[in-house]
Amino acid sequence: MSGSYLTNPAVFLIQTLFGLYITLVAIRFLLQWARADFYNPISQFVVKLTSPVLRPLRQVIPGYAGMDLAALVVAWLLKSVELALLVAVLGLNVSLFGALGWAIPAVVELFINIFLFGILIRVILSWVNPDPYNPAVALLTRLTDPIMRPAQRLIQPIGGIDLSPMVVMIGLVLLEMLLIPPLKWLVGSPF
Repeated sequence: MSGSYLTNPAVFLIQTLFGLYITLVAIRFLLQWARADFYNPISQFVVKLTSPVLRPLRQVIPGYAGMDLAALVVAWLLKSVELALLVAVLGLNVSLFGALGWAIPAVVELFINIFLFGILIRVILSWVNPDPYNPAVALLTRLTDPIMRPAQRLIQPIGGIDLSPMVVMIGLVLLEMLLIPPLKWLVGSPF
């Protein structure tokens, strides 16, 4: 009885704590990929929280083509640890080493969701016309521009309304629906 009583809080804590930090590491990777302003206060916050983990790994895993591969590896490893802990807490009868594979679709899904929420927040902010010099707005624009720009070139605003965010979000949801289930099947993910 006590094991089942503490299971849900333990799962919640594991998913929340790991999820927040893995998301920060993924955002750090995307900020470098998007060539964001690292003097932005929000970027500085992300850098300060992720540097203690990334700095030692960068000596072993160098960047490539302007991408911080160490951040990608850390996100994958942390997601693997999270999933292994969940397997242990939930008492699932599967190999803990499978978590290394299960983490791959989970990290891909995280990146897709970061873009989805980033674009959604950007759309909502466009309705209230925020200060374009606000550090959060500037960072969000810089982060989502690489995937928004191609759609904006193809789809011109209609009556002053930009439909490209909706098209990109539909594309991201379709990508998630078509890519994640086969990846989970390939790695035998129980999640």
